[in-house]
Amino acid sequence: MKTAEREQARRLRREQGLSIKELARMLDVSQSTVSLWVRDIELTAAQRDELNGRGNRAATPVLAARALATRREAQDEGRTIAGRGDPIHVAGRMLYRAEGSKHRNAVILVNSDPAMIAFFARFLRACFNVPDEEMRLRCNLFADHLERQRAIEHFWLDLLGLPRSCLCKAAVNVYSKYSKKKRQNKLPYGTCSLAVNDTRIVQHIYGAIQEYGGFDREEWVM
Repeated sequence: MKTAEREQARRLRREQGLSIKELARMLDVSQSTVSLWVRDIELTAAQRDELNGRGNRAATPVLAARALATRREAQDEGRTIAGRGDPIHVAGRMLYRAEGSKHRNAVILVNSDPAMIAFFARFLRACFNVPDEEMRLRCNLFADHLERQRAIEHFWLDLLGLPRSCLCKAAVNVYSKYSKKKRQNKLPYGTCSLAVNDTRIVQHIYGAIQEYGGFDREEWVM
């Protein structure tokens, strides 16, 4: 059983009232599995109304405005903390600006450099108190990695101090006939994707990046 995913699904269902479909997509598991995990959790009246309203056109503007306000609040928080000039805070946000995936509701960094991935995990723990069980690690491998897949997965898990329950199914890229000889042994550990599904954290980061850089990107909050 995927204990970490189950506990995260239950927490997000209880605290945020997320739908089965949303939880399944975020945690990379089937909707039927999520349904079993959270079937005993009673949603509040407000959470039920919000879920029902997602299919109601009249409610959509209200829900969208509420979500936008949450993102703006998180960005404002990031701007405020940026003013403190903490070195880990500064470096982590600049690393994410350069290498991170620009998702609105999830923090995702993909890199082949173990030092960069390790530092980003340190940043998430130090600045946001992200618990290990909420981190998701996915290996992106090439054909010549398959014989060492388990060893490579353990390399990344050990590097980050994460349990195997944080590991998602690896992605394997097959070489084309043109690149096969050129690509072998180029990346001994493939690339690693480290992710945390948390809207407030990613919007906090976006706010801090703008504060450090002295610019505004309205589209980042939309």
